[in-house]
Amino acid sequence: MPVKIRLARRGRKFAKIYSIVVADGRAPRDGKFIEVLGQYDPSTNPATIKLDFDKSLEWLQKGAQPTDTCRAILSYRGVLYKKHLIEGVKKGAFDEEEAEKRFQRWLSEKENKIQAKVEMLKSEDETARKERMAAESKVKEARAQEIEKQRSEMLKEEAGEEASETVPEEVVEAPSAEEAKAEPKAEEVKEAPKAEEAKAEEVKEAPKVEEAKAEEVKEDPKADESEEKPSEDKK
Repeated sequence: MPVKIRLARRGRKFAKIYSIVVADGRAPRDGKFIEVLGQYDPSTNPATIKLDFDKSLEWLQKGAQPTDTCRAILSYRGVLYKKHLIEGVKKGAFDEEEAEKRFQRWLSEKENKIQAKVEMLKSEDETARKERMAAESKVKEARAQEIEKQRSEMLKEEAGEEASETVPEEVVEAPSAEEAKAEPKAEEVKEAPKAEEAKAEEVKEAPKVEEAKAEEVKEDPKADESEEKPSEDKK
């Protein structure tokens, strides 16, 4: 079996960290290894990669076969591209100086891309943080308004209770139902003598009517004479 460049898991549970190692293809994943080339931490964004560039290139030139993940890591760091340029120099496609220029140009472009990604992620995090702060401030303001509203309602209720308990002296108490019923009776009692007085006056006026009739009888003596004449003729 050829020598492989692969990952060996390290770290603890839910905190995975991998070592990039050169090991025999027959060895288990976390078993014996020949040499450590670097470290890979996928928990960060972008992923943190620490790699010994020269040793990785040397093992590739010796024929070590990287796994798929390690191939992506080596390509990301430019090890595979450097190996490709060295093979082009050996074939005479271009000289070492040209190969170095091409590699430096690719490396600078790669670094710019990584930096742009880091800045984009940082700006997104900052925007998300501001949005969270704005949402939290809105929630706090709404909560404060609700508390103030409840407090004002409680103060109004307490003020109403105090006003109902303390009655001012100037306010005259309203008469009770029994007193309201008793007052009309007293008025009726007062009015009753007036009615009796009216009857007494009528009784007093009655003799005056009789006297008037008697006077009429006295003033008409002719009527008596006329009544007595027929009796004389009969004699």
